[in-house]
Amino acid sequence: MLPVLLSFGSNLGDRDATLSGAWQILGQTPAVETVRLSSLYETEPIGGPAGQPMFLNATGIIRTTMPPTELLETLQKIEADFGRVRSERWGARTLDIDILLYGCQIVTLQKLTIPHIEMLNRQFVLVPASDIAGDWVHPITKKTIREHCVPL
Repeated sequence: MLPVLLSFGSNLGDRDATLSGAWQILGQTPAVETVRLSSLYETEPIGGPAGQPMFLNATGIIRTTMPPTELLETLQKIEADFGRVRSERWGARTLDIDILLYGCQIVTLQKLTIPHIEMLNRQFVLVPASDIAGDWVHPITKKTIREHCVPL
């Protein structure tokens, strides 16, 4: 099983219940073992339309035997199960789950890029990731997550 770092975000509905529910469902998914979920962080929305509610963000470590594209499909199904509708880029959403790191692999596909292409530009991802995976090394920069992190 490979270690995988995921990010979770929600700014619609019961954000806390959504994030904990998604984590629980992920743990019940075949070929997935949940390892650790970070603390929750409330952050301002970045990009997208103005006037969005605040986000609740977390990161989680899982272990899986799923290939990256299958994991992506699984995560998108969980998002949909929690009412995610992809109508507006960077719009408000009930649930967003991104694959940040998949072991030390680099994946470049039309529908999936790992490490996540915006990961290093998002402190709302790096701060919770630093809590649980601060010593993980970004496979392109060769720096740890902690080295990329600027406290919120």
